[in-house]
Amino acid sequence: MNNAGRPLSPHLTVYRWPITMTLSILHRMSGVALSAGLIVLVLWLDSAARGANSYRDFTDLMQSALGRLLLVAWSFAFFFHLANGVRHLVWDAGYGFEKHQARVSAWFVIIATILLTAAYWLAL
Repeated sequence: MNNAGRPLSPHLTVYRWPITMTLSILHRMSGVALSAGLIVLVLWLDSAARGANSYRDFTDLMQSALGRLLLVAWSFAFFFHLANGVRHLVWDAGYGFEKHQARVSAWFVIIATILLTAAYWLAL
């Protein structure tokens, strides 16, 4: 049997990605991003323990364009992980499993994440 031109199994490009699958992948990615942010938090605490010069150097780095971009990205990851975690708690309680409910809650997570991130940075 010659299978040269056929895929071995249905590939990701065959199916349309539902928003629930996208949020599941993003939830894992945001967890990894938050882990990286925890390393930066430890570096911040270390710079504070090392003295004023070290702390000033660290804060100068985090106030640069790249530093601010990272801080905004980490806060977005935090709020996304939080909102999606609440969504999972609702699922754990046995609610929201219908397709329509899952899609609505997924869009709610996205909108809540954007609003919470914007509110946080505008309040600073």
